[in-house]
Amino acid sequence: MGRFDTVVIGAGIAGLTCARMLADTGRRVVVLEARNRIGGRMHTERSAGFPVDLGASWIHGIADSPLWELVRALDVPTIEFTVGSFQPGGRRIEHFDATGAPMGADETEQWIADVGAADALLVDAVARSSPGESYLQLTERALAASGLAPERIGEIREFFRHRVEEQCGAWIGDLDAHGLDEDAIDGDEVIFPRGYDELPRRIAAGLDVRLGHVVESVARRDGGEDEWLVRTGEGDFVGATVVVTVPLGVLRSSAIRFDPPLPRTATGPIARLGMGVFNKVFVQFPERFWGEGTYAIRALGDAGARWHSWYDVSAISGIPTLLTFAAGPFGRSMQALADEAVVDDSLTALRALYGAAVGDPLAWWVTRWGEDPFAAGSYSHLPIGSSYRDHDMLAEPIDGGLHFAGEATWGAEPATVGGAYCSGHRAAERLLGRPVDRAEFAAAIVRRER
Repeated sequence: MGRFDTVVIGAGIAGLTCARMLADTGRRVVVLEARNRIGGRMHTERSAGFPVDLGASWIHGIADSPLWELVRALDVPTIEFTVGSFQPGGRRIEHFDATGAPMGADETEQWIADVGAADALLVDAVARSSPGESYLQLTERALAASGLAPERIGEIREFFRHRVEEQCGAWIGDLDAHGLDEDAIDGDEVIFPRGYDELPRRIAAGLDVRLGHVVESVARRDGGEDEWLVRTGEGDFVGATVVVTVPLGVLRSSAIRFDPPLPRTATGPIARLGMGVFNKVFVQFPERFWGEGTYAIRALGDAGARWHSWYDVSAISGIPTLLTFAAGPFGRSMQALADEAVVDDSLTALRALYGAAVGDPLAWWVTRWGEDPFAAGSYSHLPIGSSYRDHDMLAEPIDGGLHFAGEATWGAEPATVGGAYCSGHRAAERLLGRPVDRAEFAAAIVRRER
């Protein structure tokens, strides 16, 4: 039975950041990871000879981002890929109307203007909303006040629905009226040509990480006021403190037993917050059938009822590649199908736009985060009745040295790698009782690599 100053549960970016910061001060730390790899929901597949980020892909907004500071300090290469948090314009997007016909420049500009006007009404409606109202109710209120033609209202309705699904992995009617309040992008967005998991791999170098260790329970030691016993199928571990960084979906599943039971300050947020499903479908083609310089393809209204947006990520592999998403209820239904059925369904939607120009795919990758037992979803969101205070409440330390970290505990930027990174930093500072300089943290990583 190993004894440590801190046992960290979960080797995602939050757990590894916390463990690294503690270990750098000489603390004895072990990281227990259920999977046979590190990274958690940062999962880069490389079997094809190039990286495919099946989990997190983007830094959404690099301005004033602590995560971006780390990326620069570690000299990790990135590619600018700014889609503006599912905005209607801002970069070259090939738009198709509800019939599947390509939209001209004037039509596109009118569409962008109409969405902007409806969004302004929506912002006002959210500001005036009452507790218990859903995002769906507010969008309908804004659309009713827009004065737009019914067909345009239908297109914007679909746009709003897909925006919620892509941002939250949830149905628009389940999301709290304030569920997208933090959804602002400051600065460019970037992706990672060498794979996003370079960050957790470099942070983890030299740490004591035990893979394949599924945690079953976390309990205060009998007669021990200052020790915790963490049980796994591979052995037991004792820590003066414990940091739990597993995804919210795992906490909601009660896969880990806590003794004594968690207080209401933890169980309340766990019950109120939601865990969305956001799955990716990458498809590679023999030839590009969309325009050079196109960031995204977007189908409006009926044409995009199922598959709404595709993103050109060809720069990663050098092979024409589109990335599309199946999220929310649609994502849950798609992940129950075989890969071939999912890809065929998405290709049917593309061929309705581009016809025979859409060639047979060379390769594809399909994710199923909702069926992953060590994630039980993609990331957290705010259902009706919850608030961003729930994220922060979940992060409050529990008497005796039990802490929580991860994207679901960072109210300022939940559902992001940046939020998870900051939460790991915060947990380390709380355990140490002093600030940890992020620049020195990054510099220490670089020094160890020399």
